[in-house]
Order: sequence, then structure tokens, then C-alpha cells
Amino acid sequence: MRQHLGVNTRILIVEDDERIRTAVRMALEEEGWEVEETASGEGALNAFTRQPADVVLIDIMLPGIDGFEVCRSIRRMGDVPIVMVTARADSHDVVAGLEAGADDYLRKPFDPKELSARIRALLRRTRTGDVPSPRIQVGQLEVLPEEGVVRHAGIEIHLTRTEFRLLVELATAEGRVLSREDLLERVWGYDYFGDGRLVDVHVRRLRTKIEPDPANPRYVMTVRGMGYKLQG
Repeated sequence: MRQHLGVNTRILIVEDDERIRTAVRMALEEEGWEVEETASGEGALNAFTRQPADVVLIDIMLPGIDGFEVCRSIRRMGDVPIVMVTARADSHDVVAGLEAGADDYLRKPFDPKELSARIRALLRRTRTGDVPSPRIQVGQLEVLPEEGVVRHAGIEIHLTRTEFRLLVELATAEGRVLSREDLLERVWGYDYFGDGRLVDVHVRRLRTKIEPDPANPRYVMTVRGMGYKLQG
């Protein structure tokens, strides 16, 4: 993964509407990013397999392979930041996109400046040194921020980059409650935009991986009306 925010940073746009695709490409190229575009899910998977991008922007409604499946397939290949785009008002699409492995989402029509700001935030958090280095032990959960490793009862668990950062932020809070706004700023880098559903869905995904019983969590606890905390 490249660690810089401009030159040589590649963004893959997956959008079947040529007008939107061209407008987004032009806006992102003005930011100095290298952009590759494709109109289909199949084209996206071929392009990503040929040369992985630094950020992928995926429209949900695509001909052939839909955006959800493209997202799942790319997520299986690595932890590249993924932004899902939807024209629907139905929140089900948002949740389904995040459950498929997306890091964030945007609704159409969106301001290209907001898209650029979100991409910059996603890229900033991929830099090394963004997480503290000490080993963290919470119950049987072991977190090694510097190595990007999480183990439960000695067994290594694979987390996406976003899930890992979420866990590290909760772990380093040392039992304090972090609000959704706190987590949006710390994990996603969003100090003026963002949706609490990003946090809720990623917490749910994190629980399915680290909790012995996700329906009755013992580590990541919900504090009603306040946010989340990690307890041993």
C-alpha cells in the first residue's frame, strides 16, 4: 500500500453511468491522483487483479456482478480502502455495503470535494505509525498494534484495516467509553462528516471475529446513549 496522498496514488472507479464516471475521474485527477475507470463489476475485478488500486470507489448498482459482490471479492484480496456509492435512499443498501466490507459510503448526488476529503482521510490512516506500539492484553484478547496482529486465546484473527484500527482505539482508551463521533474522528479521520452507522456496522463485524459469542459480547460493550468501550 502506498503511503502518500497524491502523486502515484491510484484510484479505481467502478461506475456504469459514463457521465458520472467521467465527472468523478476529472475531479480526482485535478487532485493529482492517477485514476482508472471501469463500467462493470467484471471489469473492476480484472483491473484490480492486474494492478491493485490504493482506493476503490464502487457503485452498488452495476450490470452483471453487482457492487456488493465486487466489494466482497476485492476485500478478500486485501485491505484496500473501499467506498460504496448508492443512489438509493434505502439504508439497507448502506448497511449491506458496509457488511460486504466497505469502509465508507456516499449517496448520489455527492459533492466531488466531499469525495476527495473522504479519500484523503482514508489514505491518511493507511500510513505507518498511526497506531501506538505497545502490546495490549484484554482478557484472552492480545493486540499488537505495531505488527497489525490480533490473537484470541493464542489464535490469530484476521481483521480488516478498519476493524483493526477500531479495536486499537477501543483498547487504548483503557476502559473509557468512546462515542460514535470520537470513533469516526479517530478511526476514519472524519472531524466534520460521517455517519454513526459506519461505527455500528464495523463494531458488529468486529464482534463476529473476536467475541466467543457475538450476540452476548464480553469485550466490545455498548454503553447505551454514549458509545462503546472495551472491557476485559
